[in-house]
Amino acid sequence: MKKSAPNNDVVKLDVLIVGAGFSGLYQLLSLRDKLGLSVKVVEAGDGVGGTWYWNRYPGARCDSESYAYSFYFDKELLGEWQWSERYPGQAEVVRYLNYVADKFDLKRDIKFNSRVLSAHYNQSRNKWVVTTEPGQQFECTYLVTAVGCLSSTNVPKFPGQDRFKGDWFHTGRWPNEGVDFTGKRVGQIGTGSTGIQTIPIIAETASHLTVFQRSANYSVPASNRPLSADFQKYLRGNYEDIKKMIQSNTNGHPFVFSDRKVFDVSDEEREEIFEEAWTRGGLSFRGCFQDVAFDKKANDLAADFIKRKIRSIVKNRETAKKLTNIDHAFGSKRPPIDTNYFETFNRNNVTLVDVKSSPIKSITPKGVKTKDGEYEVDILVFATGFDAMTRALLNIDIQGRDGLKLRDVWEDGPKTFLGLQVAGFPNLFTITGPGSPSVLCNMPVPIEQHVEWIQDCISYMKKNKISFIEATEGSMEKWVEHIDEVVNETLFIHAKNSWYYGANIPGKPRGFMPYAGGMARYRAICNDVANQNYVGFKLGDTDRGKTYTPPKISVDILVEDVMANRQGI
Repeated sequence: MKKSAPNNDVVKLDVLIVGAGFSGLYQLLSLRDKLGLSVKVVEAGDGVGGTWYWNRYPGARCDSESYAYSFYFDKELLGEWQWSERYPGQAEVVRYLNYVADKFDLKRDIKFNSRVLSAHYNQSRNKWVVTTEPGQQFECTYLVTAVGCLSSTNVPKFPGQDRFKGDWFHTGRWPNEGVDFTGKRVGQIGTGSTGIQTIPIIAETASHLTVFQRSANYSVPASNRPLSADFQKYLRGNYEDIKKMIQSNTNGHPFVFSDRKVFDVSDEEREEIFEEAWTRGGLSFRGCFQDVAFDKKANDLAADFIKRKIRSIVKNRETAKKLTNIDHAFGSKRPPIDTNYFETFNRNNVTLVDVKSSPIKSITPKGVKTKDGEYEVDILVFATGFDAMTRALLNIDIQGRDGLKLRDVWEDGPKTFLGLQVAGFPNLFTITGPGSPSVLCNMPVPIEQHVEWIQDCISYMKKNKISFIEATEGSMEKWVEHIDEVVNETLFIHAKNSWYYGANIPGKPRGFMPYAGGMARYRAICNDVANQNYVGFKLGDTDRGKTYTPPKISVDILVEDVMANRQGI
């Protein structure tokens, strides 16, 4: 990217937002149009879309159902936009976000091609000073990071990687012009959610595709299809019911978990239920029984069903064995859905290499060398995911009170209160940050909740002449403890080698990063905090030298209140 000349004029604002994806667009709209604040967005790319702007790899497709993967804050918008498919592709999601940006005239307040380098808090003036890569500076009272959970790519470093003579690409930074695989020998490393989407598409045109599988994965058919005219009519008449469902359930998806348990039914009935869920396709397979996500014995039966399906699809027994050698409970890693993933391994031009039994030793000028030999390829594709949830923030030099650095506070793992704020960083808000449900949900649902909570918080501050708010150390520590307690009640503990724990990044502190207590409970806790005048936060007025710290937060009491009142659950 060509850098522009430094601009020494400081742009003074009420709010600066970092990122122009779902989060940044709605936060801009909510603070600019609803509160009347001066707001700008800075975005590293040259267009809106956030994660979807960068992830344009072959087969890139949403794994949430399109009609739920939408903004629900505006009835007119819901009525105007029609999704074409059950699971929209990358290009359609970007078209949607451009439609939103144009409808609400958001682009006039977005500065593209502006990657944030630093954000320093000026304590004496209660201002954040933000510097971008082109050299422009912004000064703002409130800084909102909307950088996304899956936006900082992870390219593993293999010996000899710089000597590879072919082309290589990471799925998270795919070139605008695309990549032509026709007649090429392609090697792909990684079989997570992204890899499962790319492999069937690459195999269609490549002369040969060698898949280097690091970890075998479960996957359920997406059963993607166009949305019929009748279904579109149904949506237009039921938006309120759909909104209520996605905003009041555990994961923000348009389905609820069944009340029945795996062992409440006979073997024959259980098999029929699994079969029906498999045919229906999508993430709702997880919800066909209540206890699949919590009871290991129940989960084992769901896992066994999927493995039997894989073995019935994949013709080569040795390949099927590699694909079913899965080392984690179903759903304890991000559960992919697919279109013809397992069927692709029946093609004559596809080879599966298990790099657990035959590790990659090096990248050579001609390809990939494993313990068992060398595989010559013309193109390498890294479907190796992201340094999730923290790296996009840590890539920015963020300094709070007294020069406190975020990277120092998070040296042993991310610490937040509610995923919204960090002690020592006044008026800095993170949308779907570590410690929030975020990646365990259909993302627009927690995004809307976060944006509206931040909007209400700033409105409260303006009305009460409060100039700063920040999490307290105590509330932050209590919340981190609560995150650990909650995840230990789930089957996520059976996949501590997942990126949920940061295990895909060498040297990254291990710890479960999202909140596994469910979106409904989380929303109710956030509401409880706000209704108690932002208990757990320190608020103050720098002009008058006053600081108010509400009573110490007890997460246990908050959760008990929420569960007793069943608020939003």
